[in-house]
Amino acid sequence: MTLFPAARHPIGSRPRRRGRLASLLGLIALGGLLSACHSLGYYAHVGGGQLRLMGERRPIADVLDDPGIPAPRRQVLAELLEAREFASARLGLPRNGSYTDYVALDRPYVTWNVFAAPEFSVEPVTHCFPVAGCVAYRGYFTLEKARDEARRLQARGHQTWIGGTSAYSTLGWFDDPVLSSMIGPDQDDPVGTVFHELEHQQLYVRDDTAFNESIASFVQREGLREWRAWRGQPAPDEGREVRERAFVAMALALRARLADIYSRELSPEAMRAQREHAIAGFRDAYAARRRTEWAGDARFDRWVEEPITNAKLVPMGLYDGWVPAFAAVFDACGRQWACFHARTAALAREPAAVRQAGLDALVPGGIAPGADASLR
Repeated sequence: MTLFPAARHPIGSRPRRRGRLASLLGLIALGGLLSACHSLGYYAHVGGGQLRLMGERRPIADVLDDPGIPAPRRQVLAELLEAREFASARLGLPRNGSYTDYVALDRPYVTWNVFAAPEFSVEPVTHCFPVAGCVAYRGYFTLEKARDEARRLQARGHQTWIGGTSAYSTLGWFDDPVLSSMIGPDQDDPVGTVFHELEHQQLYVRDDTAFNESIASFVQREGLREWRAWRGQPAPDEGREVRERAFVAMALALRARLADIYSRELSPEAMRAQREHAIAGFRDAYAARRRTEWAGDARFDRWVEEPITNAKLVPMGLYDGWVPAFAAVFDACGRQWACFHARTAALAREPAAVRQAGLDALVPGGIAPGADASLR
């Protein structure tokens, strides 16, 4: 996931970050001159947040020598340095200074993303930037700012949802650091996140969120499998991934049901009533599945129990809609990363319609869930 427009720098270079930030802010401000003052204020917010983040980074090598850092945290960071080398040497991902520094945050997430959609539509409100193109969210460094944006959008009649993020990519403009928000109880999480974000540096297609996130999710999952095999560890829990894909499919089915309701010639009151009925049915189906097939897996409980809006359904499917397609490309390459990167780069250069058709043909059933045309 990206926070704001960024461009790439040569692999291995260590730019003068303050100067590059000034150039970046100049670029996005120029691109936003015809926008409202609200947009310029947003650019100032993310630019200031990025600058503060860069000022707080420490080389991981120094952190490992600091006796004041708890031993478990040092152990995770040491593993991440090893995984960082693995990412370039074995997975063919960029070799640069990203994920060799560490930032200890004073908050659980580095940013909060605000998604919005009209009350009677599942199509997202998009935001366009000079370099990164159009995406279905805006990211903020503080929860207060994110809530302010949500209230602004709600005042315009939109439904909103705020989701915290553990990491984001500047697409190679800066050497992105490891963040404390990336490190959880499952050590695979930060390693997988590093692989995911490095793929965004490897390949990023303007105006194609589904492509960008699906390929990064594939690299994250396959990279973790290879990483664990290389370390002599068992493969990731396949059942966990199966349940996650099944939950996403359920949420996408709800989204399709709501889209059908909104397409009918109904009064607002009738659409609201049918929407609530559909959401209640989704919750009942989830509860039944959780009790039986999923053996009490509670990972999705909070998402289901909290209010479900059109905006909350926007991200569903974007992260893995085309993962099976990229898995097929990888298999066709004999599971060789150099071939995979070359073929996906060629695919990225195709016109959007050609690229979408090529990926859809590789997905079972021929349809990529969550791959909305409005996000391309």
